[in-house]
Amino acid sequence: MSTAPALDPAHTALLVLDCQPAILALLPEGGDREALLDRVEAAIADVRTSGGTIAYVRVGFTEADWDAIPATNKSFAPLARHRVMHHEDPATAIHERLAPRDDDLVVRKTRFGGMSTTDLDQQLRERGITTLVVSGVSTSGVVLSTVLDAADRDYRLYVLSDGVADPDTEVHDALLQKVLPSRAHIIGTAELRALLRTG
Repeated sequence: MSTAPALDPAHTALLVLDCQPAILALLPEGGDREALLDRVEAAIADVRTSGGTIAYVRVGFTEADWDAIPATNKSFAPLARHRVMHHEDPATAIHERLAPRDDDLVVRKTRFGGMSTTDLDQQLRERGITTLVVSGVSTSGVVLSTVLDAADRDYRLYVLSDGVADPDTEVHDALLQKVLPSRAHIIGTAELRALLRTG
């Protein structure tokens, strides 16, 4: 058990990042994918029950978004060239098991970070959110980028060690053990529940 501070649900948002069929398909097949969904689904329920905010971030492109991606962008130029991840493609929808409700925040992005091409930061601040709990796929993509950005914006940060995943388990482990702890408290989904109860 870590020494992470308790959470005040009124000022806390759970970020559910890129939990879309097309992204989840990049994870190894088998029980791990379903187990991840189980844990994120439980975290959503815990934060909802405590009165916290749920914020979903998904990646998806319009024709204009693809056209705006320069050839110099190593990660996103191939997506634009092949016209993949269209925002209306069912594979870019939030996974049905984690479906948003009317009072949740939902934003669509066109780069790695959850805040860089969205108004997520503004929407969170309008709700008085000062603490973010991060879940989603992948650890080396949206999770890393969003945590680095949010840390620079002075949010208190928690990363769910068993609520994030990456196709490369070695990179995933290195980020959780060596990189992310300098910016965020690393906790498990069971600990999240306890911290919300005591908050």
